[in-house]
Amino acid sequence: MAVKMRLTRRGAKKRPFYRIIIADSQCPRDGRFIEIVGTYDPLQEPAKVTLKSERVRYWLDEGVVPTETVENLLRSEGYFSKK
Repeated sequence: MAVKMRLTRRGAKKRPFYRIIIADSQCPRDGRFIEIVGTYDPLQEPAKVTLKSERVRYWLDEGVVPTETVENLLRSEGYFSKK
């Protein structure tokens, strides 16, 4: 089972709001997930990211691979060093 950290879309039409979740890579985007570890609101200025840092660190240590978008969000929050 390959586990990924990715976004799931919430919110109304033209008003996106995302949850950052841990899910099996074969589950649908808005389908079953293991845990919610944060949120991302792109409509606020600047975009608002909230994370459960303990859980994010735990899952990264367990080997969960974040998607490119989530990796960029985590990088902006200081979880990865700049390349």
